Parts: sequence; C-alpha cells; structure tokens
Amino acid sequence: MAKIIRSQRASTSSVRSAPKKKPAKAARLLPKPGAKKAAKKAAKRTAKPKPWTSEEVYEAFDRFRKANPEPKGELEHLNPYTLLVAVVLSAQATDAGVNKATRALFAVADTPEKMLELGEDRVRDYIKTIGLYRNKAKNVIALSQKLIAEFGGEVPRTRAEIESLPGAGRKTANVVLNMAFGEHTMAVDTHVFRVGNRTGLAPGKTPLEVELGLEKVIPTEFMLHAHHWLILHGRYTCLARGPRCDVCLINDLCRWPEKTV
Repeated sequence: MAKIIRSQRASTSSVRSAPKKKPAKAARLLPKPGAKKAAKKAAKRTAKPKPWTSEEVYEAFDRFRKANPEPKGELEHLNPYTLLVAVVLSAQATDAGVNKATRALFAVADTPEKMLELGEDRVRDYIKTIGLYRNKAKNVIALSQKLIAEFGGEVPRTRAEIESLPGAGRKTANVVLNMAFGEHTMAVDTHVFRVGNRTGLAPGKTPLEVELGLEKVIPTEFMLHAHHWLILHGRYTCLARGPRCDVCLINDLCRWPEKTV
C-alpha cells in the first residue's frame, strides 16, 4: 500500500515538474499592399481642416460676384405670396418640378384669397406631379387662411411669423426674407449644407450650425446674394457625386482633402 502511495506521489510530482511548453510565436502579419497609403488618406479625411482666413473668404465671394453679379433664385414666382407657396412646395422636390406645376397654378391663384377660392382639391390637381402633393395642398390652403386671418393677406416680414405658417420652416423663412424683402439671411438647403461642410468654409452637423457659421464669416457686402451663389455652386459645380473640381472657381481655396486638382 505504501508503495502505491509513493508511486502516485512520484507520478504527480513528475506531472508538476514537467516543463511548460512555450506558446508559439504569433506569425507576424504583413501589411496589405496599399494599406499605408489608405491609412494616410483616411487620416487626411478625418483631420480637422484649417479654418479659412477672412482674406480667403472675401476672395471666394469676390470671385462668385465677378462671375455672376446678380444671381437669381430658380423658383418662379410673381410676388411674395407666390414665392412663399413655391418654397413650401419645393421641400423634397426640385425647383424645375415645382416651376412646372406652379406656372398654371399661379396663373389662376396669385393671392391667398384666390387660392382659397380655388380650394384644396383643385390645388391638389395642379401640384400632383410634386412629391408629397396631398399634404402640401393642405398646407397651401392652411397658410393662405392664416395669412388672411392674422396678417391681412400679406406675407409677414419676420422669421418667427413666417415660421408660424403651415408648411413653412426656417429655410422657407430665410428664402422669403431674402428674396422678397432683401434681408441678409442665409437659407441652408442640401446644396449649401454640402458646400459649407465640404469646403471647410462653415462646417456643421446641422443646417442651423452651417447657417450661423456662414453668417459669421461672410462679409456683409456679399450677404444679399451669398446663399444664391452657394446654392448654384452646389447645384452645378460642387455636386454631391462627382464634384467638378476642375472648373471650380474656388478650388485653390477649398479645404476638401479629396478634391481632384
């Protein structure tokens, strides 16, 4: 019995004293071809761009002004009321599509009173080629009613009052104030939002951030036409896909790390 116990102890001791095997060294991973280049490119994209100097901002808008001294909005309208309606209808729609529908509509209803006489059903028929036309027809009738009831049938001249109208938001108010009443407002649509961020001129996570950033850096002498220049630049040059950097007026000032010039 003693021999058996001694044998077991010897066996246990031999197990304990057995040398541990060293773990095999992990194979060294070689970087994939082009990995360093891709990493540098990614780092460049995420790096915070250097802010524009006041001289650069002035130079950019001076170039816009020389190329197009009197830029015009592309929404067709006859007066402040039809401009308001056109902007409300333009949400999630193209200016060209809105113009196609409103030419006939405004020919018969260019005031709130005439729009109410037309009625929601007929307004809907006129604008049925525009996205979300059913809800927009309701808004056109509702805002027309409110203009008559609270503003004497006239488009109000403050942002808060315009924003109180059905279907009208901050961008709508800024467009109307600028185009109808000559206010120095900055309407931020998808084009202006893209240009402000891509160029580094006024980066922001929201349209309001971009709006306030642009108002802060753009000299007063350019503010009347600034939002038109930026909209047109985004619509025809600084495209969402395939931006035309080769013909861009401000390509040497632009901070976009992926520009092609």
